Amino acid sequence: MASVDILQTLGNKYSAEILDATDEPRSAQELSDELGIPIATCYRRIDELTEHDLLELHDNILSDDRRRIKVYRRNVETVHIDFEESLTVSVEERSEVTNKLDEAWRTLSEG
Repeated sequence: MASVDILQTLGNKYSAEILDATDEPRSAQELSDELGIPIATCYRRIDELTEHDLLELHDNILSDDRRRIKVYRRNVETVHIDFEESLTVSVEERSEVTNKLDEAWRTLSEG
């Protein structure tokens, strides 16, 4: 993916806040409420972030009123931006260990 595209996505209002808040899985509504983001804007940012593999659909959970809710989690640990010779954006994804621990914890908490 082009560095410029990632940088542009990260530069959009609320993108960084959404990534910061999704260390743990969150629904669009939770993000909207917690961060004070209009829900339509929240969905647009989620779409942009998932399109660039910075955010991932973590699960579809069943709400108390028996509706399916998508929850999202960031797919990255760090993003490095370098302007030294030319624009370079490098993304470090969440580690496999972190993903497996999260999955195990989720499985235990559902039981």
